[in-house]
Amino acid sequence: MKIGNRNFDTKNNVYIMGILNVTPDSFSDGGKFNSIDQALFRAEEMQRHGVDIIDIGGESTRPNHTKISVQEEIERVAPIIEKIKENIDIPISLDSYKSEVISANIDNIDLINDIWGLKYDPKIAEIVAKSKLPCCLMHNRKQNDYVNFFDDFLADIDESLKIAKQAGIDKSNIIIDGGVGFQKTYEQNLEVINKTEQLAKFGCPIMLATSRKSVIGLTLNKPIENRVYGTLATTVIGVTKGASFVRVHDIEANIDAIKMTKSILGEQKWTK
Repeated sequence: MKIGNRNFDTKNNVYIMGILNVTPDSFSDGGKFNSIDQALFRAEEMQRHGVDIIDIGGESTRPNHTKISVQEEIERVAPIIEKIKENIDIPISLDSYKSEVISANIDNIDLINDIWGLKYDPKIAEIVAKSKLPCCLMHNRKQNDYVNFFDDFLADIDESLKIAKQAGIDKSNIIIDGGVGFQKTYEQNLEVINKTEQLAKFGCPIMLATSRKSVIGLTLNKPIENRVYGTLATTVIGVTKGASFVRVHDIEANIDAIKMTKSILGEQKWTK
């Protein structure tokens, strides 16, 4: 898979998507990087630590978050994306589910990360298709109203892929994210992590995004800032179950966990 000017060997390697929230209210790092200088400093730090993709988000998606207008989201992310693009040669992902926000930044991004799997905004699938950019389609739904959780979960993902196909999005440009923490109970989140390998049936690379999330906090009874080790455990599980990408806050620690896991498994094609 090509993202930006880089080729990603998703069959043999596991890559780090670094989280850069330029918001005042994200659950883990809200307010830390919402100025241009702060965001650039963090992006440069992630680059030194070995990040493969930087995922920039302008609206918090934590539970009970405050929705913001399209214009406010554009004003938050556009200048930061431009500044990072000017200074750092790393693929940039835009974490947004709004077609207007995507369109306003389309010339400066390399990946579209849609937490609604093309289902929130009816215009976004066409925009992704026309851009020919790769996209990450995350599982989500408006309510936790499953009849048979895992069957319904897989059916939801299949629906996103059908929307993508109908719009003309090349399947080779799609990453799937199981949506840990989105409209799922604690037990359902654990099940999604544990059954990561079942997403391989769709024929797309898999993203695991669990970093510092509540499923870790509930398991360990630890606050957000103390969930690094729990996150590393989920990363190791992801590697063993076929994930090609992990979306995380703590770059170096997760690279070490991936490298060690791949070495134990005898997969010598690791290239970090």
